Amino acid sequence: MAKLIYYHNLLSQPSRALYMFFKKAEVPFEGKVVDLLKGEQFTAEFEAINPFKKVPVINDNGFFLIESIAILRYICRTYNVADHWYPKDSVKQAQVDEYLEWQHTNTRADCALYYLHKVLWPVMNGKPVNEQRVAQLEKKMITTLDLIENIWLKNKTFLSGNEISISDIIAICEIDQTKMAGFNPYANRPNLSNWKMRTATYLSPYYEEANEILEIHVAKYNKKYGKLNSHI
Repeated sequence: MAKLIYYHNLLSQPSRALYMFFKKAEVPFEGKVVDLLKGEQFTAEFEAINPFKKVPVINDNGFFLIESIAILRYICRTYNVADHWYPKDSVKQAQVDEYLEWQHTNTRADCALYYLHKVLWPVMNGKPVNEQRVAQLEKKMITTLDLIENIWLKNKTFLSGNEISISDIIAICEIDQTKMAGFNPYANRPNLSNWKMRTATYLSPYYEEANEILEIHVAKYNKKYGKLNSHI
């Protein structure tokens, strides 16, 4: 049986999520790193794999699939992974889907845009940070994090129930990304902080492996601007 080929870069939140999932769920794969900083995603070779020029992408014996959520669901249906990741029970599966659909325009959008506007785009474009826009994005992101704290994690161990699922892997990677912009999403949020520890502990040592590059960038940010700053 041909091994799953996984195109990724661990600077990407969805790439980290899939990496941790494949490792923890014992899905064998051959990793191919796409150097985003060198623009390898814009080459003709990679465009033939994904015309949207983004990671992650999988090639499962000639079947190419993009979009991390679609990939996670596909792997759970196709490979022999533990049921708790994406339960076959209709109600439990719907609870996982509930968060995954919500997060697109909340956790994913808010955390990613905050990082992009505060750090990545100013560096790439050589322009100063638009502080007003960043403040607006931070306010919206804080609202989303508070919703996770007070609603999604209310009386639950994990986001979609009392067992870890693909919801939690997607979420922790998006939330962690804000640390590269000098923000501590877990400060003053005990439910979120405890959930982070449970999720990271369950995923260890792959959580640490996947986040090694993130922690390097967090350290660089801290050295340049000081400690993580939360405006809560």
